[in-house]
Amino acid sequence: MNNKIEEALKIIIDEISLLDDDNKIDTLNMIKSSLHKISPINEPIDCVLWEKIENIQANEYNPNQVAGPEMKLLYESIKSDGYTQPVVTYKMDTGNREIVDGFHRNRICNEHKDIYKRTFGRLPVTTIDKEIDERIGSTIRHNRARGTHKIKSMSGIVLELVSSGWTDEYICKKLGMSFEEVLRLKQITGLKEAFGNHEFSRSWEEYESNFEDRKDTIS
Repeated sequence: MNNKIEEALKIIIDEISLLDDDNKIDTLNMIKSSLHKISPINEPIDCVLWEKIENIQANEYNPNQVAGPEMKLLYESIKSDGYTQPVVTYKMDTGNREIVDGFHRNRICNEHKDIYKRTFGRLPVTTIDKEIDERIGSTIRHNRARGTHKIKSMSGIVLELVSSGWTDEYICKKLGMSFEEVLRLKQITGLKEAFGNHEFSRSWEEYESNFEDRKDTIS
């Protein structure tokens, strides 16, 4: 290691050790953020910060649900192994963070005093900077990858994405759905607005065939 960096690092460690716990965490967050700016790895996981839980809020669109036994298991996992996965968040203009993925990890810290005390009332967070429709897509991809998503809520989300200008093809590509899933979710809404960009064909087979012919052009 570069001698100058070693010397600077020793000075920084000595200075941080004099701070109280809250200021230590805030200072380490600042250092992590600064180092991330010069890191050649531009991935969210490259910068995990410890954010105060009162500055973190749920989103309004997450369809993910976890049953009681799984929540108990999640608590036992965090209690025994610690937080091994950060909560994915979006930093809002207010300075607060909106959860993109990890609402139940957030709940564990909120609802269990032992975890709250151990983490100084903070959660490990990563940050993604995307518009609302892309954040919705990100949340759903996380949920579907775990096999947990609520169909009734998904229909409302598909409607919102359609309203944002997402085509059927784009929804299929970004959310890992089939055309049949998208059509069924649109039908669940019972709203004609859901079919605003839907390309009707004489048959479902013809519709799928049309998509097969065009899917290579979808970006």
